[in-house]
Amino acid sequence: MSENEVMCDCNIIHEDVVNNTLKKMLPQDLFDKLAEFFKIIGDTTRTKILFALDQNEMCVCDIANVVGMSKSSVSHQLAILRNSGIVKYRKEGKEVYYTLDDEHVKQVFEVGIEHIEHKNN
Repeated sequence: MSENEVMCDCNIIHEDVVNNTLKKMLPQDLFDKLAEFFKIIGDTTRTKILFALDQNEMCVCDIANVVGMSKSSVSHQLAILRNSGIVKYRKEGKEVYYTLDDEHVKQVFEVGIEHIEHKNN
């Protein structure tokens, strides 16, 4: 066994802990949706786009310029993010501007950044 390996040798089930946790378990479909949410934001390209949108409301051209991709590629990624409820858009004439969908998405993204920055210090 390595120094960093943690092992539990007990054979005791702590019924109060298990029952308390079981009472709080979410329905399977919510676990599936949560896993899908993290899978979608877990893509590096989409993460860059989300970072850009966390800074400013932006159109496809601006996002493409920031992340160094074609407008077509950015549009494809935005469609995935939009269909998943992670970003939203508004039209102003012929231009379409994107933002993070709501404060929850912003918080999840920013807390993730804080966590990584904290772990790297």
